[in-house]
Amino acid sequence: MYTTAQVIDWPLAAYPQTASAIALLGLVLAVLGVWQFRKARTTVDPRKPEQSSAIVTGGIYRWTRNPMYLGFLLILIALALRMANLAVVPWLIVYVLYMNRFQIEPEERMLRAKFGKAYEAYLKRVRRWF
Repeated sequence: MYTTAQVIDWPLAAYPQTASAIALLGLVLAVLGVWQFRKARTTVDPRKPEQSSAIVTGGIYRWTRNPMYLGFLLILIALALRMANLAVVPWLIVYVLYMNRFQIEPEERMLRAKFGKAYEAYLKRVRRWF
């Protein structure tokens, strides 16, 4: 007879190394996102998107509109791999849904209002996550 924990645990060869590599990639993405914001001299504070002074479209922002949030997601994925337990997977989905609804969409509305057509063009060129 299996316990619930045994049923949702999964074996993954080399998962500590895989998890570490994914976490490192997530950290790099998040740091690159912050660095590009600092370079553009605009706010990094996600609670105050109205303080944005520029649309950042260079560097990592050519490939993803949200490298910091994507970096955090990769770190969470690495944690899930490290735990090797399927019970963590729904929380990854919750993170993406929550960030889309309560963080990214409000930011995008504000940036549309502030930067207009220039921001609309950026939205069409670059994907939200990856």
